Amino acid sequence: MKEQTIRPTKHERFFPEDEIILSKTDLKGLITYANETFLKIAGYTEDEILGQPHNIIRHPDMPKCVFKLLWDTLEMSEIFAYVKNMAKNGDFYWVFAHVTPTFSENGAVIGYHSNGRVPERNQVEFFTSIYEQLLAEEQRHSDWREGMTAAGRKLEQMIASKGMLYEEFIFSV
Repeated sequence: MKEQTIRPTKHERFFPEDEIILSKTDLKGLITYANETFLKIAGYTEDEILGQPHNIIRHPDMPKCVFKLLWDTLEMSEIFAYVKNMAKNGDFYWVFAHVTPTFSENGAVIGYHSNGRVPERNQVEFFTSIYEQLLAEEQRHSDWREGMTAAGRKLEQMIASKGMLYEEFIFSV
């Protein structure tokens, strides 16, 4: 796919509560499968999306530290996260994602599997506020790595101040 710059719009897309967005990637995060719900909400055809990096749908409002947490956690186990994604035309949509490693018959991780469900509106509002704070922290730093690390610490502090682990925090909203 030709590299292009997609400009985010202010238009939110929705998908039915009884549907799930499914995608699979290889170890490098390249999409190997996307179901019809994924294709419809993201606005891509199967030919356009297969083989592309999963971050093709990353919305710029998402802090990098959230994806670092996701990848760090996936090295050991599954993770749940609220994610704002961006469609091909710049529209956005929210998912409550459950991402798990995919294993071969001999137990080696061979890729990743993501299920995205419709989040409740209060959850979207809660995480919009948190992500705005984390993104602001990331942007305070001239070096993106330093910003990501600082925002990651801020997220850890937010969770610790509630006396919870990440898994408890994500389900407490």
